[in-house]
Amino acid sequence: MTWLKLPKLKGIGLPAFGIGSMHKRLLLGLAFGWLLGMAVILISTWHSGQSLIREVANEHLEYEARMIAEEIDQEVQLRFEALQRLAFQIGTFKSRASTELSLELKRNDALLSLFDGLVLIAKDGHVLADWPRINGREGLSVSTSEYFQFQRHVSRPYVSEPFPGRASDEPLIVFSVPLLDEAGEFSGVVGGVAKILNGSFFDKLRRIRIGKQGFAVIMTASSKILVHPDQDLIMQSVPTSHQNPWLDLALSGWQGMASAPLLTGQQALQAYRQVWSANWIVGIMLPQSQAFQPLQWFVRNLWMVGALTGAVMFILLWWLLRLALLPMHRLERQIAGVGKGRRQRIELDTHAIEIRRVAETFNQVLKKQRQAESTMLDRQAFLDAVLRSSPVGMFVYGLEGGLRYANPALCQLTGYDFKVLQQQGYTAYVHADDQHDVSDHWHYTLATGRDFQRQYRYIKASGETIWVESHVSLVRLRSKRPLGYVGTFKDITHTREMEALQRWEAEHDPLTGLLNRRGFERRLEEALIDRLKSGTPSALILFDLDHFKPINDEGGHALGDTMLKHIATLIIGKVRKSDFVSRYGGDEFALLLPGCGLGHAMKMADILRQSVETISVEHENKCYKVTLSIGVTVLREGDSHIDIPMQRADRASYQAKEQGRNATVSAEEP
Repeated sequence: MTWLKLPKLKGIGLPAFGIGSMHKRLLLGLAFGWLLGMAVILISTWHSGQSLIREVANEHLEYEARMIAEEIDQEVQLRFEALQRLAFQIGTFKSRASTELSLELKRNDALLSLFDGLVLIAKDGHVLADWPRINGREGLSVSTSEYFQFQRHVSRPYVSEPFPGRASDEPLIVFSVPLLDEAGEFSGVVGGVAKILNGSFFDKLRRIRIGKQGFAVIMTASSKILVHPDQDLIMQSVPTSHQNPWLDLALSGWQGMASAPLLTGQQALQAYRQVWSANWIVGIMLPQSQAFQPLQWFVRNLWMVGALTGAVMFILLWWLLRLALLPMHRLERQIAGVGKGRRQRIELDTHAIEIRRVAETFNQVLKKQRQAESTMLDRQAFLDAVLRSSPVGMFVYGLEGGLRYANPALCQLTGYDFKVLQQQGYTAYVHADDQHDVSDHWHYTLATGRDFQRQYRYIKASGETIWVESHVSLVRLRSKRPLGYVGTFKDITHTREMEALQRWEAEHDPLTGLLNRRGFERRLEEALIDRLKSGTPSALILFDLDHFKPINDEGGHALGDTMLKHIATLIIGKVRKSDFVSRYGGDEFALLLPGCGLGHAMKMADILRQSVETISVEHENKCYKVTLSIGVTVLREGDSHIDIPMQRADRASYQAKEQGRNATVSAEEP
């Protein structure tokens, strides 16, 4: 193995510094040893102190982020409750004049301790009243604003996205609650306006500081900055994932600790927490220079104390060694001879017991060193044999990221020989879709020493793409000094394929291969969400089979299964690839047609009904046929749950049966 290098023992001797006496040599050696020991202590203290300070700082930042997020959540809930009480006091305002509504808001001006303004919006989206009065706000139409659209469709407390006010020309957010009439229908919005730049709500958040340089940032999930010490960044988009991938994860709902650069390029410890009630993210930033400042002070003072102690000890040792080494000139010459290779051992004829013991000890140490070298070479050969015979791909990388060793199993798995792998980087043959993620985590491992464990696609020398699992760990010596990275490389393609098959089976009917109830209802829920967000139309067709029971009763379930498979094959051949077909249960089928209106759905239903009439199965010279009783509906704006359109389609299907079966009925017809 070439990645493990052993020292060559050519003999042990004293370095020739050009100093005449052994006394001075030993004294200089002790001084150098003292300096080296101090350096090791300082470095280990620095690294261990960094880890400890990072751990403590992370816990503190996570606590701060959690406390700030909880406080913001309480503040948001407090404002929602205040607006709900105001909405209850106002009640219905259909017959009330604008002046009277303004007075009603004025009587509740105690709420201005929570908001910078109050607004009352009618059902059609026009501002009926505001307090304090802002020129141009009353009568302003906000019907196209996202918070008004949200209230009209969802009707629950909501914090808007930041937007520039058309009347005040300031960046604002709106806390809003719906107004409902006696029948529980939407009749308007009560809103509390908060100024982002100079409002009381955000002013309190801007004053948050963590030490001298640490600060808090508040962002929306849509990547707009609400609170930042740099006023120029407010209402700007957050940095890209290339600048800070952890911030990009936080915008997707992740919360936790990270270490990443700030916009200034300064490395900082960061903590992220979600404020779910407002759809905001709290970020706490603490520059590492501030976090490690106490450690720097400690190491600097430790060095000063060590230097002073070393100076005192140097003087004392100079005097003691001068006395102790007077009778050791012969020993010095023999040690020098061993060091230069002229002698194999020390042989002294002296009555000084101490000197003889030194000589014997020196000879024993020399013998053990030679034995240790031999043992280490044997262990290296043994380890090399073990790695070469391992069926698992294994490799060794240096601290700088260069490949030092790859066992035969790895080369056989990938199809590349060692020299090719060594010339390329770790991510050279990773699939393009996974390369960015693997590269980021690999460089993070090289920078931090953390374990690397990923599953990704890999392109073999033959061009075949396989799924692999790689696990890399940092190897340290007993002194905690890092030596390199050792990892494993396993082919998990079969496991991934089995997992994909299990996911498919969980949502599909084993008889027909169509979606089952669970899979269909998930797609229907997604279609409802698209209808609410973007207004995308979708149609739903539900039908069961007429005259299917005699097939099962007379021909058996096997004959019934044959009929079901014939019908499933026919439907798949008639619909688009983007449509979803399900065997909803028993002899009941359901179709979801995304992007389709009622007219297209009715035509498709008639095509299916007429096509099914041509299908038949035979048993004991008897021919069996089925027809369809079809119910058709479209997803409506007020459908809040999938049960609502399913029930409409089901009722229409029953109406088709009552009309004599083999018919199509629309739930949308008067």
